[in-house]
Amino acid sequence: MVTRIALISASLLGAAAVAIATSAPANSAATSSSAGTYQSLRSGMLVGFYDDEQIYGRTPWAFRQLKSLRAGIVRITIDWAAVAKRRPKAPANPADRAYNWTAVDHVISQAAQNKIRVLATIYGTPRWAGRAKNRLPRRTVNLRLFAFAAAKRYSGSYRIKDDENEPAKVLPAVRHWLAWNEPNNPLFLKPQWKMVKGKWRPQSAFDYAKICSAVWVGVHSTRIRGEKVGCGATGPRGNDAPRSSRPSTSPLVFMTWLRRAGLKRFDVYAHHPYYTSRFERPTTVPRSKKTVTLGNIGVLIKQLNRLYGRSKRLWLTEYGYQTRPPDRFFGVPYALQAKYVHQCFAIARKTRRVDMVVWFLIRDERRLSGWQSGVISVRGKRKPSFRAFQRLR
Repeated sequence: MVTRIALISASLLGAAAVAIATSAPANSAATSSSAGTYQSLRSGMLVGFYDDEQIYGRTPWAFRQLKSLRAGIVRITIDWAAVAKRRPKAPANPADRAYNWTAVDHVISQAAQNKIRVLATIYGTPRWAGRAKNRLPRRTVNLRLFAFAAAKRYSGSYRIKDDENEPAKVLPAVRHWLAWNEPNNPLFLKPQWKMVKGKWRPQSAFDYAKICSAVWVGVHSTRIRGEKVGCGATGPRGNDAPRSSRPSTSPLVFMTWLRRAGLKRFDVYAHHPYYTSRFERPTTVPRSKKTVTLGNIGVLIKQLNRLYGRSKRLWLTEYGYQTRPPDRFFGVPYALQAKYVHQCFAIARKTRRVDMVVWFLIRDERRLSGWQSGVISVRGKRKPSFRAFQRLR
């Protein structure tokens, strides 16, 4: 799963140029409500996809697929480090000259035209704000102000002008937000563990509590009704081994320490309940207590109840099954992937707590070392799982 965010920055940079060349007419974002309706299942659950490489890199094609798949939401990354390569003078102002929103504006406008909601993930500390993208910013106020600027820009009433000779257009609204990605994984947040007063503690939970709070406060400071900020976005497993060569934090331990770190305010908890082996079905209960998949999602809900109350809802913001071909080691046959799509949503419905399920990838990644959980092959062939999504009701 290391490759799942590897191409985000490249996708965003390339998309900025594409967005300028293929941008919609000036008032299209404001008038997009005239065609179609926003999709959701009968239960109200949102079905979505997460594929930044396609969404940012092949935007018109990607949204045609999402429409055909009857997607109700698309998860995208707003890469803080890419949008704000240099320190803004007025960080709360979306119009600050240090910000380059071009690629994000284009994607969010396309989503609105296609009547697809957006789940915007804020991730990536810029070099001017911290040591690395996967590090806590030196001053979390910078992250809070960036989250405010993003939420204000995508409030549904913010106007921009692409050209002095054209009328201003209103950018579409984003109401679903996600703070960071898999903070219990060292790829996305370091350090994971730290020695404090002679004892090891999961430092990632303490750092993430600050990240989540900064994004939550920043977004909600706009005072816009209907905004929801998801926190957690935890990966399915962790080793809880601070002395290992690659320490990580298991999702249940991470949630426990989030509470101890003082995290209280967030709207929804998010988790990525990926399987561990190709021999596992969505219903398979993992052997390790350090793992939370769909098969034992109830243990995470039970802990969420204990720590944050039964009213806290759950988003599954990343999930998927790879296929064989091409992945001979982690993939399942095409037909099984399609079957598991239905099983996944059946399990989610049964919990009565899950409001959103996001499948990872529309199209397989080209590199075999990448991820091949898409519903379309690299060669452009629709897998049976494509039809499985179309049939969800």
